[in-house]
Amino acid sequence: MTSPDYTKISQGIVYDPRNGIDGEIRDIWILDGRVVDPPADPSVRASKTIDASGLVVMPGGIDMHCHIAGPKVNVARKMRPEEKRRGEQMPRTNITHSGSMGSVPSTFATGYKYAALGYTTAFDAAIPPIAARHAHEEFEDTPCIDKGFYVLMGNNHYVMQSLMNNEPHKLKAFIAWLLTSTKGFAPKLVNPGGVEVWKSKQAGNVSGLDTKVDHFGVTPRQIICGVAQAAAELALPHPVHIHCNNLGMPGNWETTLETMRALNGYRGHITHIQFHSYGGGNGDENTFNSKVIPLVEYVNSHPNITVDVGQVLFGETTSMTGDGPLGYFLSKVYGGKWFSSDTEMESGCGITPIKYRNKSLVHALQWAIGLEWYLLVKDPWQVVMSTDHPNGGSFLAYPQIIRFLMDKTYRRDVLKTCPPAILERSTLWEIDREYTLNEIAIITRAGPARILGLNNKGHLGAGADADITIYTPHENKEVMFEMPRVVIKSGRVLVEQGDIRETLIGKTLHVQPSYDLDVETDIQEWFEKYYSISWRNYPVDLSYLYESCVIPTRRGS
Repeated sequence: MTSPDYTKISQGIVYDPRNGIDGEIRDIWILDGRVVDPPADPSVRASKTIDASGLVVMPGGIDMHCHIAGPKVNVARKMRPEEKRRGEQMPRTNITHSGSMGSVPSTFATGYKYAALGYTTAFDAAIPPIAARHAHEEFEDTPCIDKGFYVLMGNNHYVMQSLMNNEPHKLKAFIAWLLTSTKGFAPKLVNPGGVEVWKSKQAGNVSGLDTKVDHFGVTPRQIICGVAQAAAELALPHPVHIHCNNLGMPGNWETTLETMRALNGYRGHITHIQFHSYGGGNGDENTFNSKVIPLVEYVNSHPNITVDVGQVLFGETTSMTGDGPLGYFLSKVYGGKWFSSDTEMESGCGITPIKYRNKSLVHALQWAIGLEWYLLVKDPWQVVMSTDHPNGGSFLAYPQIIRFLMDKTYRRDVLKTCPPAILERSTLWEIDREYTLNEIAIITRAGPARILGLNNKGHLGAGADADITIYTPHENKEVMFEMPRVVIKSGRVLVEQGDIRETLIGKTLHVQPSYDLDVETDIQEWFEKYYSISWRNYPVDLSYLYESCVIPTRRGS
């Protein structure tokens, strides 16, 4: 009888927060792409053993908010040819395809670079439903990682119509139908109501949560609460994912606080919170300041709310967003190229190149505000590492962020290069907290998995996906995290010392919630009346997914 084909990671220093393991020396056994209990028979030997003595072992990283696929990403790639000319090029090998880098890497380069960084799962944060098929096609060209995406709903006409007519059952059914049809993962709100105002009025936007959207007569507050309640009743693994109104505007912290309150106790995830934590007003740089403290106090006392940061890093990047009015605003600030689009019935888009400078007081404050969020949230399970790639910076900057969090001297050295007024407008200099490796494992792995409802990811217990990263300890944590010793995906060694040894496509993670099928008749009538695409051609067939992985609802998990 043939013995099972085990792989064993031997005697690593394991950090697995979900299972309460904080730097313990352990063996990890892998079989058929999963972590398993050690064989009951001590005479059983592994077919392959990876000696991890003296090395740090963590679950594979999870980026729960980035922009790596879909029409906005492709437009951004076309908008930045200069980056392709002067940036790093990834040559083709007998294992890998060629790829281009810059702030918006090509599909192949995106997958390879995530894997080389120790990340094994990533979620695109803003896909218009009508473009879902395109996103899935790009996912099939993004190797080495599992993928999923959030579906834009905050300016969807059927959503607003259901709220206008006070038909919550239709809203709930529509959200479930939309997620199922697109093979998406969670509902995403971007500037709820504001993008629709922008599309109907030149340079328009909503001013706050109680501004009414023309024609529908609904407010951002109603959209936020209605979708949050529907997501809760559908028991989605991840709750409503919210890009608040007034992103980037001085004084927007009050809108952000009202957004948190508008959840009415339902679970909600506030994304790139750094961009929503600003004091000041009237566009005056002299009044711009951090308002993290009142917001973080609310988060610390409300466990229903989670956040990712959207950390700004100094340097050149590209802003791409489903927030059309924001894209227009940034184009006026930076005065360069700009793209805007109107996605019929569903959403919008704005793209422009940007450059963050440490000598700019506003940019330095944005950098400091992001770090304040990591350091002031008491429970690391409520905060997740992100750069809103590429909006605040590249995902390749994650090792540098880890160094900022684990080394207060380093972050203060960088703070000294910023305008002195930053010390009066943020609390970063005064914060002594330094993250532990266990806390880093939470905000980059275990926490995102819990928030997303991914029971098989973010941990190293029996039954988990064998997505594992092994690091060489180093005093400089940026050096430690920028080049893992070994990266394992689904039990296969993909990366060793930065070199790609093998590739795979990875699974597409999506949901399929149940709903009242009778509502489909109403959705179809509305759809055929207003859309330029036919009802039957809109849903994405499973054949577009290289490998489907349906994540169960929380009731069924």
